[in-house]
Amino acid sequence: MFDVLIIGGGVSGVSAALIFGSAKEKSFMTDKKIGIVAHQKSSSLQNALFNNAYGIAPGKLGSDLLNESLTHLAAIYPHITQIEGEKVLKISGESGNFTIQTNMNVYQSKIVIIGIGAGNPFTIEGLENYIIPHKKAAPEKNRIQLENNDHLVTTGIYAIGTLAGHRSQLVIAAGSGASAATDILTLWNNGQPVQVHDSVKV
Repeated sequence: MFDVLIIGGGVSGVSAALIFGSAKEKSFMTDKKIGIVAHQKSSSLQNALFNNAYGIAPGKLGSDLLNESLTHLAAIYPHITQIEGEKVLKISGESGNFTIQTNMNVYQSKIVIIGIGAGNPFTIEGLENYIIPHKKAAPEKNRIQLENNDHLVTTGIYAIGTLAGHRSQLVIAAGSGASAATDILTLWNNGQPVQVHDSVKV
């Protein structure tokens, strides 16, 4: 049983995973199990070139960034379980006891975060009632999102990145994943606001 299972190994998903990873020393994190289904094939970063993203050197290829981000996650936060080579097909159950079925395995998680992009059709069964046209994409692109309130789709399920209705910009997607992660950390901290920062100060 995962406490959180993140679906999607793109910008928003890995950003969320990095926040959870960096919170490992918090007292409320001692027994938490976090996983990420690190599927990247459908990520829009596969064909991206970055010259306008804060903190990223000009000329960076999105395909390189995808690989490097998972390497970073594994090296710095190895306690985050990375599930590779699997694609999520179905989500069922309820908050505290979701069942996530992939093309190879079945997982259980108390909370699910979904960051698979705004492509149409939406390929995960079980969330059809939440699919709406994307509010910030050009209509001719036929993009979709999951209806949500500040990333929360329904109790225990969060949408992040473009799937939450954000525009397709790397820094926006990264912030969306981090935002949802800190909301969940706050939930685990009995509602006390949580930010996670590293510092050069001892």
